[in-house]
Amino acid sequence: MSAKRSIRVLVVDDSPTMANTLTALLTLEPRIEVVGRAGDGNRAVQLARLLRPDVITMDLLLPGLDGPGAIAAIMSQSPARILVVSAVAEQRGVDLGFQAMSAGALELIGKPNVTNAEELRKWGRDLAHSVCLMAEVPVISRRPRASVVPPPPTGARVDVFGIVASTGGPPALADLLAKLPRDLPVPLLIAQHITVGFTQGMVRWLSQVTPLPVDIAKDGERLEPGRVYFPLDGHDLTVDGSGLARLQRTKGGPCPSGDLLLSSIAVAFGRRSGGVVLTGMGEDGARGLLAIRNAGGVTFSQDEASSVVYGMPRAALELKATDQGVPLAAVPDLILQSCALPGFRGARGEGGPVR
Repeated sequence: MSAKRSIRVLVVDDSPTMANTLTALLTLEPRIEVVGRAGDGNRAVQLARLLRPDVITMDLLLPGLDGPGAIAAIMSQSPARILVVSAVAEQRGVDLGFQAMSAGALELIGKPNVTNAEELRKWGRDLAHSVCLMAEVPVISRRPRASVVPPPPTGARVDVFGIVASTGGPPALADLLAKLPRDLPVPLLIAQHITVGFTQGMVRWLSQVTPLPVDIAKDGERLEPGRVYFPLDGHDLTVDGSGLARLQRTKGGPCPSGDLLLSSIAVAFGRRSGGVVLTGMGEDGARGLLAIRNAGGVTFSQDEASSVVYGMPRAALELKATDQGVPLAAVPDLILQSCALPGFRGARGEGGPVR
């Protein structure tokens, strides 16, 4: 997109007050032009086709055609970059948010729950920043992609696996976790960048698509094979030298931090650690993946063809944290091959990795 051209935004919300607020906040950013507004899903589909906006902000609890239905129609008729702006306080809205991501939405953002004018302006600046970032993402039309199956990983048997993802991550995680068996012999630890308020909804949603138990990790708990762990909202998840989960409040940067997660796995499990960086903006996860590689563990990243955004996987390749990108469809098999031997050994202090 040309740097001089305005970013054309369609605002979709059934509340005129919220639509006015979003329009006012977005247009404080000189690069953004709100070119249309829709109060229901059917009108949103129509305006997306007529206006061809660069970005759509989409409410979910809409009259008539709901948000996920509207997104599915838009992505099939006139694909666009879609940011869901939903009320975190409403469980149905949170659940619909992940259905929306399956339909093609790129990101989830919670509606402002503030009365202070300065806090509202700050939320608006964050929203506008997200819109500007999304405007640079290639529009993905949902189509089958040819996959080249990579060779199986080599090296020591993996005893724990870390996964890092950002934009486009929740649907990728759903695809990945759905293909893993209930008797997976290792724990999976996941750092998925997400707005505070949506983690519990994501865990609930993913629990419906995988046979693996999906949990919010508790500080100090022992990691168990065949379970999937996410950090608490606003926290980073790491592993200590005894193989116990540790939670700490995020101090800034991507939340949760993929670099912190993977680096801690490298320290605790050494050559018996594994990691993968999936779709997402930026560079988070690349340094952590390099730490696993330097420890002798198994590393790979998602390929460009199957990524919604190829920023993080590209960064991992450029840092030489892994040798190749792999199709998303191949990741479950690679995880299974990495941990093919029976038995969960725990961290280094419990008969685990020997460097």
